Amino acid sequence: MEETLNIRELNDLIASKASFLSLIRSGMDRRIVGQKHLVDSLLIALLCNGHVLLEGVPGLAKTLAIKTLANLVDAKYSRVQFTPDLLPADVIGTLIYSVKKESFEVKKGPVFANFVLADEINRAPAKVQSALLEAMQERQVTIGDDTFPLPEPFLVMATQNPIEQEGTYPLPEAQVDRFLLKVVIGYPTKEEEKIIIRQNIKGELDPVTPLIDKKEILEVQKIVEKIYVDEKIENYIVDIVFATRQPAKFGLSDLQSIISFGASPRASISLAKASRAYAFLQGRGYVIPEDVRAVCHDVMRHRIGLTYEAEANNISTDDVITDILDKVVVP
Repeated sequence: MEETLNIRELNDLIASKASFLSLIRSGMDRRIVGQKHLVDSLLIALLCNGHVLLEGVPGLAKTLAIKTLANLVDAKYSRVQFTPDLLPADVIGTLIYSVKKESFEVKKGPVFANFVLADEINRAPAKVQSALLEAMQERQVTIGDDTFPLPEPFLVMATQNPIEQEGTYPLPEAQVDRFLLKVVIGYPTKEEEKIIIRQNIKGELDPVTPLIDKKEILEVQKIVEKIYVDEKIENYIVDIVFATRQPAKFGLSDLQSIISFGASPRASISLAKASRAYAFLQGRGYVIPEDVRAVCHDVMRHRIGLTYEAEANNISTDDVITDILDKVVVP
């Protein structure tokens, strides 16, 4: 009875924050046409205090979506254009000698912001990528002898272009694992594209003004952490992840030759966190199997390794995840 009461109270608390979601969604809709899945994914990353990697061909409003979300929040925003000549110091900062003071001073880099846009992250070499990914994981940066905590909330939103391989440095699997979500963005529909044309040929887009305080984001993140996850849902999440490691045990023997390595424990943690955030978006204080299924592809697609046989047969990680969700027993 007490548990039910707590969930009822939590539902009321979530309902009281409905204005938070409507403000963000209406603000995003003023700039972004369609792309509901992209907007929801950015919200999930924000609610989970995680990071998101967006992949899509040029011109699909990846950068615009991230910038619009950052502008809607009264918080510090910075953008780093990743290029082959970028250095780690250009991202995290460095020590600069002051002639006046006759000593070294810390010059903080653009990573010291609440929202960091890492544009075309796969254009920079591994050294720069690892400097950013370390900051993402540790939530702190060491410059010289001093360690500096990063501000809260801290959200890295990275983009990458999948169609060009020349002059790019693919992100190593172990590093990509640090992104809560990897979202693949598709083309808009015909109707959406017509609206995009009309918006862009009429002149300047409406300015985006801050509507939300960053303190409110931290409050909502705490509410999301309270969302109830039943043991049956935990078992379901673990079964999905273990099916990528031991597919034969789940009646998926044909995936043995397709998967080279399964998802890490980070996948289980991220799946539980993202499911909670999705439940919050639906106005619920508890997670149901549909929440897990809704976020599963975005959470898992960058955490499963495929064999050469899979690539030869044009089998993607999304196909593997779909097979697993079809086979694993839903509670």
